[in-house]
Amino acid sequence: MTDGAGVATTATGTRQSERKVILASSLGTVFEWYDFYLYGLLATIISAQFFSGVNETTGFIFALAAFAAGFAVRPFGALVFGRIGDLVGRKNTFLVTMGLMGASTFLVGVLPSYASIGVAAPILLVVLRLVQGLALGGEYGGAATYVAEHAPDGKRGLFTSFIQTTATLGLFAALGVVIAIRSAMGEAAFADWGWRIPFLISIILLGVSLWIRLQLEESPVFKQMKEEGTTSKAPLTEAFGRWENLKWVLVALFGAVAGQAVVWYSGQFYALFFLEKTLKVDGATANILIAIALMLGTPFFILFGWLSDKIGRKPIILAGCALAALTYFPAFQMLTQAANPALAEAQARAPVTVIANPALCSFQFDPIGKNRFDRTACDVAKSHLAKAGVPYASQDAGSDWATVSIGRKAITIANPSGGIGPWRSAASTPAKLAEMDAALAAAGYPAKADPAAINKPLVVAILFYLVLLVTMVYGPIAALLVELFPSRIRYTAMSLPYHIGNGWFGGFLPTTAFAMVAATGNIYYGLWYPVVVAAITLVIGLLFLPETFRRSLHP
Repeated sequence: MTDGAGVATTATGTRQSERKVILASSLGTVFEWYDFYLYGLLATIISAQFFSGVNETTGFIFALAAFAAGFAVRPFGALVFGRIGDLVGRKNTFLVTMGLMGASTFLVGVLPSYASIGVAAPILLVVLRLVQGLALGGEYGGAATYVAEHAPDGKRGLFTSFIQTTATLGLFAALGVVIAIRSAMGEAAFADWGWRIPFLISIILLGVSLWIRLQLEESPVFKQMKEEGTTSKAPLTEAFGRWENLKWVLVALFGAVAGQAVVWYSGQFYALFFLEKTLKVDGATANILIAIALMLGTPFFILFGWLSDKIGRKPIILAGCALAALTYFPAFQMLTQAANPALAEAQARAPVTVIANPALCSFQFDPIGKNRFDRTACDVAKSHLAKAGVPYASQDAGSDWATVSIGRKAITIANPSGGIGPWRSAASTPAKLAEMDAALAAAGYPAKADPAAINKPLVVAILFYLVLLVTMVYGPIAALLVELFPSRIRYTAMSLPYHIGNGWFGGFLPTTAFAMVAATGNIYYGLWYPVVVAAITLVIGLLFLPETFRRSLHP
């Protein structure tokens, strides 16, 4: 009886320890993602606060580029903190990354705007985003490795799937805070100064997170390596300087993580930006709709993590990539019809085409804020349409003026340099633009989405589908990456492909996609980026990615 009671007590203690590891690791990581994603949710407001010195379209893309800057340095954070984690342990690395993240987020909340200190404001903002990115680069690999090394064989997919929920839960928490403050203050006050409050709150979360992480002990796998003297003395060299390890880094990146990343950022961030910026749904409504979809979809991270313990990681991840590549275009077209039916109907009834000499048409994105889109008729027409949020197609012509076709209505816009004939007089340009606006309004192109016309259940259903694809590719990915690499270099080796994939392929997705849209006028053109990357990952994964779910993690 005593032996039985002892075994039962030990088993109970083990289960409690496992739950503590998952809870403590997950909660701390949720708070870090909260900090990191606040910026993305408030990109439109931050564009106005910190990039008001350039035109509206460029300012928004600048804001997205600053958002992406945090992702750009994540691989470097992975190298720095991954090496520390493999040398001195998983736990202490958590504390450093968390302190950097929390402090940087708080400082964004007190940063003066462009109107107050000029160009120094966006520069300081980008610096803080870079520090956040470095911190996050060391966070995820440590959390995933720590939890996986505590998990029993056969449950790693389930255990690490709780870490996979943290990104979505962090986003959900940030959405909740933003929605609550926005609703309480009103849109005007929130846009003016209330947007700072969610950043300032992060100092409280930092204190809670540090306390949680201090309760943890070191991972048993790392402690065993430390006791046996088998830890790596040069994890960077061992992970990336030896082909037997480097080849799996490359396979992990291109055969799993790149596709996972673009599906993740398309389903959560690009969908939100698309609703707010392209479909002109007001920010509060867009936030609520995506929050509902995230709430419905989050349990599926756990489901697919659990399922990957039964059938493997590879088939679930690659199935998600395949579905994304096949369905993104129809899904986003349905989203347009559901969220802004007037825009969808106007596009179908009276498509807009700009007919102009391509040699006189600029790329409609100004990366340095110095270009002017008023020197040629083509630029005048396209920049006006872009500012109005009206999608258009381009057609080549040999003339130096531009004709804007809106259904059956054709409006000729003068070359601003002047010329012969009344339609080529520079003075006629404002009148022609006013005529264009009237024609667009007559064709039914809305200035913004009508809240009463939004089919909210259908929008949520489409967003839920996009989130479901995210859960398929992201739920099992931590277990897959942990299992691919030896224990002595695991933190370093898994962190780099994860953060190159999610930091570069995923983090640059909103900026790249919106630049593609701005350049072409086609609101769906940016989807080619995630579709092509997901398809490449599907092919490489099918050919080279091994199945790992039965592997042992012990050294």
